[in-house]
Amino acid sequence: MSETLESLNPINDLARLGDDGLEAKAPARPHSAGAHQPETRNDWQTAEIVYLLKAPLLDLLDEARAVHQQHHADGQVQLASLLSIKTGACPEDCKYCPQSAHYTKKTGLEREALLDVDDVLAKAQIAKDAGASRFCMGAAWREVKDGPAFDSVLDMVRGVRALDMEACVTLGMLSEAQAQRLAEAGLTAYNHNLDTSPEFYKEIITTRTYEDRLDTLANVRGAGMEVCCGGIIGMGETIEDRARLLQELATLDPHPESVPINALVPVPGTPLEEQPPVEPLDLVRMVATARILMPASLVRLSAGRAALTREAQILCFLAGANSIFYGDQLLTTANNDVDDDLALIEEAGLRIKPA
Repeated sequence: MSETLESLNPINDLARLGDDGLEAKAPARPHSAGAHQPETRNDWQTAEIVYLLKAPLLDLLDEARAVHQQHHADGQVQLASLLSIKTGACPEDCKYCPQSAHYTKKTGLEREALLDVDDVLAKAQIAKDAGASRFCMGAAWREVKDGPAFDSVLDMVRGVRALDMEACVTLGMLSEAQAQRLAEAGLTAYNHNLDTSPEFYKEIITTRTYEDRLDTLANVRGAGMEVCCGGIIGMGETIEDRARLLQELATLDPHPESVPINALVPVPGTPLEEQPPVEPLDLVRMVATARILMPASLVRLSAGRAALTREAQILCFLAGANSIFYGDQLLTTANNDVDDDLALIEEAGLRIKPA
């Protein structure tokens, strides 16, 4: 850890955090500027991560920036485009999601059938022409079912890869055989978020377990694909829950290649519609801590970005975010203006990762 964060611990052994009585060892120093690049850790403890999340902001940013420059010195930002290829009527009861069939009467979101392959590939071409190098496709399914719909998704994956773009899908739970078929089609990465901590999870979702999610991630790894896995803050969780989410991600071996950090978008009609907005600096802290814990991963600034000021988004880039979802829509919620994003990236002195 940098000298700045080490100085938070006056006895260089334990740091007392807040009034909750939690004592934690200061996190092991991941590296210092100019030092050799260390081995990536997979043994992070909850208390170490709480220590980081509660650190003085400028000290945390200094550490995250140093880690980021060690592993991502090129200053590139990946633009990823996200398309809902099958919308609504999902049998899951995720309290944040307007696509859940449990809340359709209140959200008013209408079910839409799986899009045609040619239509999806046309949208992928548009995304590529606009600068995106990764095309992500999401279907509101609880789990993948073998049959014509899955066969169509495999064709979409092949088509996106033929455009020389990375292809990512999120389709719900996945068996070993289905993961293998996606890998054979050329899928770059599979997205399957953990959402929150194991302890808070049951407050948000009851229709699938945390272990179900971990099993799907294991199937993706077993098929040789990259893992895209992150979570959401602002659902009523504690700082310890946020730390436990990051711990689950950072103790995966290897780390997820992509870690989406989402801020809840409270959608009218969902059980979380009354949740207060996420404090922008809380999102900055999550990004910075994720960067320290998972140095080589792409940390993707995801849902909730539209509510951030330009300054808050630049702070997230400073903290280690190096990928954004790009385009006017994120599945069913609004996203930032494309031209504004390009101007922001240029103003921050960053470069767009080429396809």
